[in-house]
Amino acid sequence: MFNLLKFNPLDINKRQENEQKFPNHTELEDGSRIYWFEIDGRMGWKARYVKIVDQDEATISFRQEIYNENEILVEIHEKYPIDTGHKKVEKP
Repeated sequence: MFNLLKFNPLDINKRQENEQKFPNHTELEDGSRIYWFEIDGRMGWKARYVKIVDQDEATISFRQEIYNENEILVEIHEKYPIDTGHKKVEKP
């Protein structure tokens, strides 16, 4: 049965908006989602923008990931909740 206490039309609007902006997403067991899209850069590198939301579509985290021409993650820029600037990823 549909629970009116949990229904929030704004959540549906946020979800639709996120799905339009981010063509890829994964839904997690707890109802939260990870959205992402990628942009090809110069010389084979690419940027992936990742948005993590809770079950109500409220943003938990937003970051930019930079991958080199071998698709190895080389840099992360956490933008939300705190902008930490670009950080190089340590090699294993």
